[in-house]
Amino acid sequence: MLVAAALCPSPPLLARELTGYDPVVPELRAACLDAVRPLVSARPGLAVVVGEAGQAGEWDPDGRLDLSAFAPALARPDASRDASLPASLGLGSMLLDQIGFTGRRVLRSVTQDDPAADCAAIGNRLAGLHDRVALLAMADGSARRTLKAPGYLDERSAPFDAAVERAVRTADADALMAIDPDLARELMATGRPVWQVLAGCMNGRAAAADIQYCGDPFGVFYLVASLACGGND
Repeated sequence: MLVAAALCPSPPLLARELTGYDPVVPELRAACLDAVRPLVSARPGLAVVVGEAGQAGEWDPDGRLDLSAFAPALARPDASRDASLPASLGLGSMLLDQIGFTGRRVLRSVTQDDPAADCAAIGNRLAGLHDRVALLAMADGSARRTLKAPGYLDERSAPFDAAVERAVRTADADALMAIDPDLARELMATGRPVWQVLAGCMNGRAAAADIQYCGDPFGVFYLVASLACGGND
């Protein structure tokens, strides 16, 4: 049963090793940690990290992100294990490490091709893996917010992201399920299947959401939030 959830984006800049002593968008890093810390205080028996990747499935829970994929100078001789994790899951595991979570983990990836119903079914199954499940959903919004965005400007991005924010802020699982996969793909919003896994995990349970960060510093919409589910005592 889902007792708590956190929603974070997955830009590589979350890894301090990639930005050195001069952090990029430090308020985003701080917000992610603030959102993830309540997962520990919810006393979960299992933490599930879900992220978008090119391949769907479960991954080694002991794996870590291979930072050399972004900075070759950081390559290590023993990095073969780390290299197997997609960026979204690797960054999610990194956040769990940073807040001191040492319990059992499940890492699950979904793809842009996964239909909404399949994503919800995955979420429902993950929520049933333990009596107390904490979910860390690593999801990016549209990448077409500005002229300098990765996908250039698309005026549909702002209302799309606003609808996602509203759905998260009100913990509206039905609204998350209603996100159009085709529009999400056109707007390069890779978080769509992850949001719908979150909806499936909620499985109709009431939740209270707290938004820690909402912005598009690089033309990509980043939303950070924590959700406390009812009946998690």
